[in-house]
Amino acid sequence: MSGSEIEAPYDLWYWPSIQGRGEFVRLFLAAADIGWRDRAREGDAQALVEDMEHRAKNGFAPYAPPYLVERETGFAIAQVAHIVTWLAEKHGRTTGDTATDLHLIQLQLTITDIVAEVHAVHHPIASSLYYDDQKDAAKTAAEKFRSERIPKYFDHYERALGVKDGPFMAGESWSHVDTSLFQLVEGLRYAFPQRMAAIEPGYPRLVACRDAVAGIEGIARYLDSERRIAFNEDGIFRHYPELDAA
Repeated sequence: MSGSEIEAPYDLWYWPSIQGRGEFVRLFLAAADIGWRDRAREGDAQALVEDMEHRAKNGFAPYAPPYLVERETGFAIAQVAHIVTWLAEKHGRTTGDTATDLHLIQLQLTITDIVAEVHAVHHPIASSLYYDDQKDAAKTAAEKFRSERIPKYFDHYERALGVKDGPFMAGESWSHVDTSLFQLVEGLRYAFPQRMAAIEPGYPRLVACRDAVAGIEGIARYLDSERRIAFNEDGIFRHYPELDAA
């Protein structure tokens, strides 16, 4: 662990071997150049379970990871959209215009919706069942998700990115929505490379937003570091070739 991580103001608790939902929080922190410690990666998954059990005995507690703990106060906050919008307010990454900021939160919550649908593609019957136990249902779910749901969500974000001039949702300055859209695009490229290659030309604003986020100094450093672990088939975005098509 580097000295900067030891002095970091936040502890992030999430499963240690996947990007998962925790990555949306990491990307915001990286873009804003805010230090954090990945506590379960420093320890293990059992450390995460034990921390959650401890919090459950002491008042309000996260239902599930990721959750972020402010080390100075011990305050813990869960749910990705809640975490990143709280961080934006706390660290000066809002626009200052109430209507715009509320619309950004609305867009962030919609990202929560599509992420849940991504997970449901490979677990359409039950999260408790292995993928191999629901392959036929997953194939049907994937076809509908590729052909209907991705375009519907992408149309929505392409239109929203046209409201302001500039590569980001709020214009020239990035927001929590932009870092989350970056992860969404990257994850879908991994999970459905054929489908994404086929449809991306129809979404130039969304691709430009993704590219602009990749160029943020803190993001570039993070993506080039060992802290950015690879996508894998234990996370939310999984690549099963049989579920992909143009």
